[in-house]
Formats: sequence, structure tokens, C-alpha cells
Amino acid sequence: MLAGKRILLVEDEPVIAFAVEDMLADMGCEVVGPAFRLDDAQDLARAERIDAAILDVNLNDQRSYAVAEELERRSIPFLFATGYAEGGVEWPGSAALLPKPYRADQIRAALEQLFGADAG
Repeated sequence: MLAGKRILLVEDEPVIAFAVEDMLADMGCEVVGPAFRLDDAQDLARAERIDAAILDVNLNDQRSYAVAEELERRSIPFLFATGYAEGGVEWPGSAALLPKPYRADQIRAALEQLFGADAG
């Protein structure tokens, strides 16, 4: 289900971003990014062909909500990766959460659920 999917990865911690990039590649995904800064993430969200996105909520003391708005406008499913509790994500819509720290199997399950929900 994930092979060939283009996943926008937005994460401000390079070590985490590169680890997730490797996990996604092992799942057969093509990573768009990773974007480490909000403005780079917004540019990618506007311009690239993306099937889904993993957005770190907190990017260097900024929130990734503007990126989520652009993805929503383009009808691209996304999930927020966060170390915050569910109540710490101030997003008005419904969004899937991937709690940090996470493992590859949790990323896979969250993305499969996104695509399953998107397809159904």
C-alpha cells in the first residue's frame, strides 16, 4: 500500500528526520524533503506532488499548521508527529497524531490508516 507513495517529511531535528527518511524508504516510499524549516515546508507543500505528509508540530518554536492548511487545501492527507499530548495540538480540524517517540511499525500503521481513510 505504501510502495511508491510520495511522503512530505517535515521535521526540525536532523537526526530524527534522517532516521524517519530511512524508515520510509524501507517501506518503499519516496521522501519529499525532509524540510527542516517552516518556509521550506510550505514551499514543498505548495509545489510538489505529494501523496501524504508527516508534520512535526513544533518547528524551531513555530507550528507547522500553515503547512497543514496548504495540504488540506490540496486534499492531501497528513498526520502530526508530536511529543505533546493530544490536547497540545491546536488544530481545528481532525488530524491523525503520531506520538513521539515512534517506531517504523507505528509510522507504517499511521500512514496505512491515512491512506485507508482517504481511499474509503
